[in-house]
Amino acid sequence: MDHETKLYLITPPEIADLGSFVSNLGAVLSTGAVTAVQLRLKRRGEAVSDVAALAQLADAAVPVIQAAGAVALINDLPDIAAASGADGVHLGQSDMALKEARALLGEDALIGVTCHASRHLAMVAGETGADYVAFGAFYPTETKDTDQRPAPDILTWWQETMELPCVAIGGISPQNAAPLVAAGADFLAVSSAVWQHPDGPAAGVTALKRVIDNTLAECLDP
Repeated sequence: MDHETKLYLITPPEIADLGSFVSNLGAVLSTGAVTAVQLRLKRRGEAVSDVAALAQLADAAVPVIQAAGAVALINDLPDIAAASGADGVHLGQSDMALKEARALLGEDALIGVTCHASRHLAMVAGETGADYVAFGAFYPTETKDTDQRPAPDILTWWQETMELPCVAIGGISPQNAAPLVAAGADFLAVSSAVWQHPDGPAAGVTALKRVIDNTLAECLDP
């Protein structure tokens, strides 16, 4: 195994108190375990983000994320990414085309694309200039409605085929993360397992990082 799995944190679908959330985010980032944060405000079943709330969140959170040395990404909306100084954007299949987002944000921006369970969509994204592809949902998730259930071996196939990083997403927790790490995920995208952890978000991140480290160690020394 020659990959390293990192944590990619997604914000909860609703944020009641922006100040408290940014404080909690700072605590999570202080663990040093989170490499990227996607700012996403979209309740289950909603097709469009709350644009005004997402812009407000981006203005408050992007500087905190970047000051911690992590990457700040905006879900769906490249214009908010540009206005907030975020590092890039994550696009779904029904969002702005990758080429249009690249034209708006520039060559240095990071752009990821949701590819569900499709190897074809992932190849197209890679050939079109995506910086990473995301597969999922691997497990049932409260964050979004999806009937896509890729098998973990799609991550192994991607590692063997392409050099671009792959993100595993969907219902990932400390209890089920190990197979995705072993299969080759470069990043685990997590949300509820962090924000709803009984001991707080920082403890959620720490628990996930422990699973990653243990699984990688087992793969290197079976």
